This record gives sequence, C-alpha cells and structure tokens, in this order.
Amino acid sequence: MCRLLCVRSGGEGFEMEEHLAALARIARDSKEYQGHGWGCAWLEGPRADGGGARWRFHHDIAPIWDAAARPAGRTTLLVAHARSAFRDEGIRVENNMPFTDGERVFAFNGELHGVRIRERGRIGAEKVFNFVKRFDRGDFTTALTRGLDAIERRTRYMRAMNLVVADTGRRVHFASRFREDPGYFQMHTATVDSAHVLCSEPYPRTAARVRWAPVVNGYTGTL
Repeated sequence: MCRLLCVRSGGEGFEMEEHLAALARIARDSKEYQGHGWGCAWLEGPRADGGGARWRFHHDIAPIWDAAARPAGRTTLLVAHARSAFRDEGIRVENNMPFTDGERVFAFNGELHGVRIRERGRIGAEKVFNFVKRFDRGDFTTALTRGLDAIERRTRYMRAMNLVVADTGRRVHFASRFREDPGYFQMHTATVDSAHVLCSEPYPRTAARVRWAPVVNGYTGTL
C-alpha cells in the first residue's frame, strides 16, 4: 500500500525538499507500486499579522518521483503521502492524502477487508479519519486507540493500519498496526538534523550517525 512521512521540529524548522526527495526515492524503489499520485501538507506561520499557523497543501496525480516540482522552503511540520490505490481504483487527485478537516491533517497506509462501519468519506482512508474523530474527548491518543480498536473489531481482516494525524498546534499523533509483512508495513523513527522523522521506511543513504528505530507493532502515541 502507500508510503507515509511525517517530520516535526522546533526552532527555525527544516528544509522540506530533502525529506520529500527521500520519500520519492522510497516510493520509486518500493516493492509495491506507489505511483497513483502524492500529496503533502505543511505548516506556515505564525503570520506577521498576528494570525496563527495554517496548513498549506500540494497534491499531484503524477508519481512523486516524476513530479515536475515539489514544495520548497522551511517549515516546522510536514506530512506527506505517496499513494498506492487499492485495486487501482479511484485514481483522482482529490483522493490523494493528506486529507484535512481544517484543523487536522491525516494520512493513512494500510489495507482493510470487510470493514463494517458507517461513515462519510470519499475513500476508505477518509472514513477511517472521520470515524476515529468520533472518539475524541480531548485526548486524541485515547481517541486513536479506541477508534482503531472499534474498526479492527468490525473488520474481517486487517492487513495493516498505519496513520498520522497532525494539527496546527504542531501536535502529531500516530498509530501502527499490522498482521503481516513487517518488512513493508513497520514504521520507523529517527532524528535527522534535529528534526523528528516518522516514515514507512528508513531514508536511503542517510548519514551513519542517524539511527532508525522500528515502531512497535500496535503502538499508538505522539511524535
């Protein structure tokens, strides 16, 4: 299925291009096709007029490795997603993640069979996002745990559920669950040039000092 990336830092932030280039290499070389478009969301601000941070978006139907241009500049929070559409269906740019509800952005990598939930959404991933939000009572880590538990109980077979939810307050929540193929579905974290990175795979050709750690299967927490 898809490839995910989330990068978060403080201070002056980081350059987006090097991280998006790493995701492009991962998607290009993946054992599963990741070329059904891609997208990213990044925080801009706070603004000079006193306004708070806001999300900016870029979505493209071309494969990320063939993109004519990728967003450049600095940010303190980036979420990106390269898509592998389930059964090659719904290949339209509006179905490319990250999705947003205005405050939060969401990206998903996984595969669920026989899901029995009633929820609005253009594709399954957006339905997962909206369903999980039903459980939010102010502690989104708990909401994720309860929401994903409920989805898993109502699913005939879960191959994997990896997801990232980030908000304009620079809070990042994520969860990783899989039942097969940890070499493909297990997420990894590292600190790259003072930025905290969560990615579907370790970056290719990172410096020897960068230590990637696998995310424990079943983990729900924050970046």
